[in-house]
Amino acid sequence: MNDDVRNIVLGLIAAGLSAAIGWLARTYLWKRRLRRKQAFFGLPQNSETLLVVNRDPATSEPAVHRFDVFALLELAALIKDCGAHAQMVTQDGVQQGFGDRTEFCVGGPGSNRRMVAHMSAMLPGVRVNIDPEPGPDRGAFQIGGERYRMDPGVEEYVLLARLTAGERRESRPVFLFCGQRAITNQAATRYLARHHERLARKHGGNAFVLLLKVVNSQAYGPDLVELVAEVTRAARAPLPTAALEPRASGASPRPSHRAES
Repeated sequence: MNDDVRNIVLGLIAAGLSAAIGWLARTYLWKRRLRRKQAFFGLPQNSETLLVVNRDPATSEPAVHRFDVFALLELAALIKDCGAHAQMVTQDGVQQGFGDRTEFCVGGPGSNRRMVAHMSAMLPGVRVNIDPEPGPDRGAFQIGGERYRMDPGVEEYVLLARLTAGERRESRPVFLFCGQRAITNQAATRYLARHHERLARKHGGNAFVLLLKVVNSQAYGPDLVELVAEVTRAARAPLPTAALEPRASGASPRPSHRAES
């Protein structure tokens, strides 16, 4: 074997080793990111999860708003990426506790009974005005001592929460998407899909509650979302005495102000 042939053979071997090392490194990084994603969502390979569907309060027949359908599609893609399986159930068809498998619950308390139960059990510091009568406080959030009103199509709010049952290490999380309108539910699921890695780095396996603001949805749809604040402490503590005033039809107290983001 002359020097030219030897150099060619050595070059091919070096190229093959470099390609193999590069492939192994990419595979390792991909698997590590997948494991972190599965841990954050509580979705190990081949696990089962619940997708709890709300109902469109604007119709008398059982129906799901199209923006809530889009939200469910966003979540279904996340679940599939983790290698898990989803079971879709209606908001009045779930009769079981939480913590045994991951749950994604979509819709505010006016359209989702399951959301009412979760908020009562895990978010005592949150009240949502579900009074059907028009008014400035319709759909408003009361979080601790702060009030967040919506201006439909211009400025709307949604809560994105990751909660767990007690202190059990093996407890699977519950994700809540509680918006003032259906389009804000989709905005929250899209925000989670885009920022889950950052949220996992910041919060790990801990519970969190984020207040998001959807800006100018009539022009930008669910894409323009701002983080107003992390409200975990206020949402999980009982409401201040001053906020516990008489309410009609589950509505939050009438006097209010708009908190600035």
